[in-house]
Amino acid sequence: MVSVCFYFQVHQPMRIKKYTVFDIGNHHDYFDDSKNREIIERVAKKCYLPANKVMLDLIDEHKGKFKISYSISGIFLEQAKKFAPDVIKSFQKLAKTGCVEFLSETYYHSLSFLYSRKEFGEQVAMHSELMKKLFDYEPKVFRNTELIYNNELAKHVEEMGFKGILAEGADHVLGWRSPNFLYRPANTSSIKLLLKNYKLSDDVAFRFSNQGWKEFPLTADKFSHWVSQVNGNGTNVDLFMDYETIGEHQWAQTGIFQFIKNLPKEIFKHKDNCFMTPSEVIDSNQSVAELDIPFVVSWADVERDLSAWLGNKMQQSAINEIYAIENMIRSRNDKALIEDWRRMQTSDHFYYMCTKWFADGDVHKYFNPYDTPYDGFISYMNVLNDLILRMKMKK
Repeated sequence: MVSVCFYFQVHQPMRIKKYTVFDIGNHHDYFDDSKNREIIERVAKKCYLPANKVMLDLIDEHKGKFKISYSISGIFLEQAKKFAPDVIKSFQKLAKTGCVEFLSETYYHSLSFLYSRKEFGEQVAMHSELMKKLFDYEPKVFRNTELIYNNELAKHVEEMGFKGILAEGADHVLGWRSPNFLYRPANTSSIKLLLKNYKLSDDVAFRFSNQGWKEFPLTADKFSHWVSQVNGNGTNVDLFMDYETIGEHQWAQTGIFQFIKNLPKEIFKHKDNCFMTPSEVIDSNQSVAELDIPFVVSWADVERDLSAWLGNKMQQSAINEIYAIENMIRSRNDKALIEDWRRMQTSDHFYYMCTKWFADGDVHKYFNPYDTPYDGFISYMNVLNDLILRMKMKK
């Protein structure tokens, strides 16, 4: 029996406006509400609302046998509440079906685990509170920002009370092993590790509309056949991807909505197939082995490392500076100051400074408000300088 585990990341950052050196000390309006509204409203129309309708219909059509999971950042939900409240209502409808699992993550979609365990813990708690408030759901499975993972994170998250954690099933991590089983992270006792089947996930997320791909066009029956081949050599096929895949990255004209609509019935044609949420996969299967990942992995780019956010001196300088002022920011006990500081931690800000313009260049340009990585760095550092100025004035 093989269980298809669908997980979708739902996130949009609060993009920083082009903030110049002349703005420092004159105003504290850092974020581009116009651009953020434009993107949220556009993607709501193209992806969030129609995709949620499709998922709701599939749950109804298959009488609750179709299951899915989401990790929705707090910073996304703040903007959805402001610019597209119907999106939140549509997720609440999904929550009421009992066929949807909401995962835990950092509220501000940050890299805080790498820099501040205190901040990390507070953001995870904030996110869990929001999930309970909006969806009456208490997350039991954790998904770190950008699927960033190592042994140390798994141990820490286990101590926080989570029963599962997600990670990238990268080849250099697995070696000869398969991503289609549950594993136990090294140095842990009970938490289980679900690994993304990156080949099948990326067939949908990145190759679906690529007419040069040898498997084009990708149909639901073809894809379900690939999934069914796992039977006998795996217990779970973990399909992890950005939710914007449906309708935004892959436009409706590509046939992505019809593909998603047809997929469950094709999967169910094999009597041993089913859909499960991450918690159901964890509860239904044993870990087959310990998996030791002492180094950091992510789901970004061909390297599957941190280079998308920390690969150059600009990125390293920016992120080191924002966490260097944590204690001073906290000591001011100013809610607006702390909130702006936290919004500046969102991983996308550093992603926009990436200078890897080769194989992964198009991915880094998506949703990017800046003409160059250097523009992103300049605006970020100008805002940071104003943040520091505000902090000093609060003495």
